[in-house]
Amino acid sequence: MPYNKNSMAREYDLTPRRVQRLETKYRRVVTDLPAPESIPVLETLQRLEPVAMRGQPPIVWDHAEGFQVYDAYGNCWIDWSSGVLITNAGHGRQEIIDAIVETAQSKLLTTYCFPTVQRARLVEKLAGLFPDPLRKVFLLTTGSEAVECAIKLCRTHGVHVGGRSKNVIVSFEKAFHGRTLGSQQAGGIPALKEWIVNFDPGFVQVPFPDGFRTKDTSFDGFLRALSNAGIEPRNVAGVILETYQGGSAAFAPPEYMQKLHAWCAGHKALLVCDEVQAGFGRTGKLAGFQHYGIVPDLTTWGKGITSSLPLAAVIGRPDIMDLFPAGSMTSTHTGNPVCCAAALANIEIILREDLSGNAARVGAVMLEWLHGMQQRFPQIGHVDGKGLVAGIACVKPVGNEPDADLAWDVVHRTLEKGVLMFSPVGFGGATLKICPPLVITEEAMLDSLRAFEQAFAESLSSQSAAA
Repeated sequence: MPYNKNSMAREYDLTPRRVQRLETKYRRVVTDLPAPESIPVLETLQRLEPVAMRGQPPIVWDHAEGFQVYDAYGNCWIDWSSGVLITNAGHGRQEIIDAIVETAQSKLLTTYCFPTVQRARLVEKLAGLFPDPLRKVFLLTTGSEAVECAIKLCRTHGVHVGGRSKNVIVSFEKAFHGRTLGSQQAGGIPALKEWIVNFDPGFVQVPFPDGFRTKDTSFDGFLRALSNAGIEPRNVAGVILETYQGGSAAFAPPEYMQKLHAWCAGHKALLVCDEVQAGFGRTGKLAGFQHYGIVPDLTTWGKGITSSLPLAAVIGRPDIMDLFPAGSMTSTHTGNPVCCAAALANIEIILREDLSGNAARVGAVMLEWLHGMQQRFPQIGHVDGKGLVAGIACVKPVGNEPDADLAWDVVHRTLEKGVLMFSPVGFGGATLKICPPLVITEEAMLDSLRAFEQAFAESLSSQSAAA
């Protein structure tokens, strides 16, 4: 079926709309939405920022704590976004604030690549969290930058072991790896790729075995796709995939991943697991790849690594990480000391409070509810996820054609009921993502799920009335 590129180009109306006032233990809506007093801020952003920055619910954040987001006008939402999967340890954690303030007040704000204690402590902590051979750490700023680095390492390694023809990067359809040029070419979302005029032929996508839009989940499907694309295994430098697909929260079968791991080793191709969204407890485990019983050659990290400030990392095999000589693989803000301090405090919270375990426990309640909704609403074509991340694919009543209109309306109505989601993502712009901070309680999760189901039912009623 054709991909609707326009599904990613929607904007929200800034005209305040009368909504039902409500107050529960965790949610409060006391103004029209958007809040009338917030309109000047929203209009300033629209006037001075590029159009590409629009497209999220028009809520002007004032502050956030734990799993709740507040505006300055009396409204409070249960946060199902985690600021786009960042605040794993919760919003506004005092331990993280204290670490940031202490480092900033020491007048150590930036150092380029000059050594600091903070950087040394963080790479030591990260290298000790994961199994061999993930022993060397390169700190960066964003997930996209980490993905670009991993691609570079794959191709450099390919040249070393197989010559210049060993440069193909295999990734997966419907994948998201970032918004820089290389990461978008590795990604598999057509709307983020079609404007690329000189597309690098060394990037090849194969179907992701999600069991929903790709029914064949066997590893034979991977081999057939490479063959159909005319790719010789000896020319593959690396295979990169999210440990769950960010646009759908879909996981590959463990057997598939184990065979992929063995195939990469047999053909001297590097296996790269993108943990930018999945890492640091989100899926009920510290790393998403731990669901598969494998250890990849390279991993990329970001978002939940600090629950706050911009920081990312590539963690991988020493022989790969050491391919470039001294001074030749750096980044201006590598290991920024303030960000490193935030990361250390964040990781301590995640481990001390067993937030991976909380994600698994509360996530099981969430997924059971969502699967129940799927039984009641045929417009939910698929539910996937683990821990505290879930993707709900909205589809037309017949078949599995994505229904972006329904998904967008559900986000809008859910917002009006005091639950904050980011705009629909994934195939056709029709997947609803649920990814609250990992500190959310079962009681708050159930409160937000009740609001979400009510919003979903109201959206369907509105569709029926309009038909």
